[in-house]
Amino acid sequence: MGIMDDMPGARHTEIGGLALDEVPAGIGRIKRVVYPVGWRWDERMREITGTETCQHAHAGFIAQGTMVVRFADGCEVTYRAPAAVVVEPGHDGWVVGDEPVVLIQYDAGPDTVDRLGLADTRHPHAL
Repeated sequence: MGIMDDMPGARHTEIGGLALDEVPAGIGRIKRVVYPVGWRWDERMREITGTETCQHAHAGFIAQGTMVVRFADGCEVTYRAPAAVVVEPGHDGWVVGDEPVVLIQYDAGPDTVDRLGLADTRHPHAL
């Protein structure tokens, strides 16, 4: 079984070119998000969300690939698998290289920032 195989019991959805598989976990959910080669938030999600930057927080683990995250102040962080990821709201992001990015994350939907105790301003953690 590989990182891209179907996840038994997961709810599968697709949005903005992303493939998401999620399972409930307490007050939140565990998600596998697959970002395809060449994917960019500003090109694929801006129109869907109606915001200039991604307003969701991400806390998890990049199991495959490389992604760059840029914040409104111009700060950029590059995450290369394997990498722990904590990204506060207010960012853009894109896949770098020739393989998809696979992010395993925990979130609590719109309550993620509060539930995980994350700041609502940029303090990236390249762990």
